[in-house]
Amino acid sequence: MSNLDRKPVPTACGREAGGGPVRELLTGRRVPLGESTVVRRLLPNLGRRMVGAWCFVDHYGPDDIADEPGMQVPPHPHMGLQTVSWLHQSEVLHRDSLGSLQTVRPYELGLMTSGRAISHSEESPRPHARHLHGAQLWVALPDAHRHTAPAFEHHPDLPVVTAPGLNATVVLGTLDTATSPGTTYTPLVGADLALTAGADLRLPLVPDFEYAVLAMSGGVDVDGVRVEPGSMLYLGCGRPELPLLARTDAAVLLLGGEPFDEKIVMWWNFIGRSTEDIARARADWMTTDRFGTVHGYAGDRLPAPELPATPLKPRGRER
Repeated sequence: MSNLDRKPVPTACGREAGGGPVRELLTGRRVPLGESTVVRRLLPNLGRRMVGAWCFVDHYGPDDIADEPGMQVPPHPHMGLQTVSWLHQSEVLHRDSLGSLQTVRPYELGLMTSGRAISHSEESPRPHARHLHGAQLWVALPDAHRHTAPAFEHHPDLPVVTAPGLNATVVLGTLDTATSPGTTYTPLVGADLALTAGADLRLPLVPDFEYAVLAMSGGVDVDGVRVEPGSMLYLGCGRPELPLLARTDAAVLLLGGEPFDEKIVMWWNFIGRSTEDIARARADWMTTDRFGTVHGYAGDRLPAPELPATPLKPRGRER
């Protein structure tokens, strides 16, 4: 998925010094995506730009798209990151410059590693289901792997962890003893937690990870904080477990990982380490074939926005 903001600001990310458990409730900024989809952007957020290597989180829906085109994101480039497509309702057709053509369905992992360069499009198939609901996430690649070869993975069968009142699908990384088949480059976890009404449990965590919980649907209290659908609670580090209370049937995404110990610059659909990285990627998208060609999408590709006049300075995770 693309960042369609025509005036993107540079987003500086990296590790914060120290830090322990917190309860920081984040609300999403509404951003139009394509012809008929509006997303709630939770990361990057004012003052909170990363959770482990997770650096971009959009939540969308549930939207009634019965008489709408649904998701329509034209071909656009990526560099230095992975994209994670995660659906609860409807389907998304993925095309990329490697020649991949894959329909991603609910609770299936669509994972694209951009590495040095890739381009892709995403669209709701025609015909499509009435409701569209899901999340799109990015993972920053560490410097040692940011020039890796691009790749696309589709994993329709993911491991599940169960407990009374809990059915957890492991999207990326490891939860408890279950590990997703998706490729990762830093220690992290992404898991979809389906909770039954009345479930009151404590989920074991890795104290060295920082975590956040994105509410997808239903009513849930996370460590005593009510988190409404479309909002996200940042939890910090140092937690051995996480209390969860489902007031109704509910679903949340648990995101976590080791604090990202690098300074990076995120601008538009690129992650780099300097102004020169970003400027070169933008110029290459506009004038060369570095990012390849997406075949089969019925429309033009996205032009890159103009770079800001000031240099893009890499920073750490300080606010």
